[in-house]
Amino acid sequence: MIATASPAPLARPLVLGSTSRYRGELLSRLGLPFTVDAPQVDETPRPGETPRALAWRLAEAKAREVARRHPTAIVIGADQVADLDGEPLGKPGTHERARAQLQRMRGRSVIFQTALSVACAATDFAQTELAAVEVRFRALSDDEIERYLRAEQPYDCAGSAKSEGLGITLLDAIHNDDPTALVGLPLIRTARLLRAAGLTLP
Repeated sequence: MIATASPAPLARPLVLGSTSRYRGELLSRLGLPFTVDAPQVDETPRPGETPRALAWRLAEAKAREVARRHPTAIVIGADQVADLDGEPLGKPGTHERARAQLQRMRGRSVIFQTALSVACAATDFAQTELAAVEVRFRALSDDEIERYLRAEQPYDCAGSAKSEGLGITLLDAIHNDDPTALVGLPLIRTARLLRAAGLTLP
C-alpha cells in the first residue's frame, strides 16, 4: 500500500512497519507519502512481562527490524496490548476467544497500552512513547456480545472491540490524551516523533 496524499517529496522515505489497515488509514491523515513493510517479529509475551512492557518491546522491535531493511528511511513501529488487571489480552483470532475476552471485560475497566516507536538507522534516531487509554466496558449481556461479534467480527483487534465502529456501543467511557491511540496509532505522538526524526509537519 502506498499513500500519496502529499505531493511534496520527503527528506527521507517514510515506512510504516505494520500491515494493519487501521494504522495505515490513520497515518494517511498526516498527508505524508509512505510505504508499508511487514515486520517479522515474534509477538509471544515473555514470562512475567507486563502488558505495558510487552507493547513497548514489540513496538521497538518492529521499528528496528524494518529499519534494518530500509536503512535510509524513517520507520514507524507500533503495538497495542489490552491490559486487564496486569494480564495481557492480544488479538483473539477466533469468535470463541473474542467472546471469552468480552465476557471477562464486561463491567470493568481495561487499559489499552499502545506503544509507538520511530527509528532511522542512517541517523541513529530511535525514540519510543506509550499512550495508555482507559476504557470502561458496559455490563454486557451474553446476547449483546454475540450480536456484536457477528456484526463486526473484530478478531484482529486487541480486546475484541473496534471503538471506531460498532464497538463504541459496548463502552461506557474512554479516557485518554491522544484520541487515535485506541485505534492503534496515536497520531499526536506520531507527529511529535516524526518531527523529532526530521520530517516537517504539517
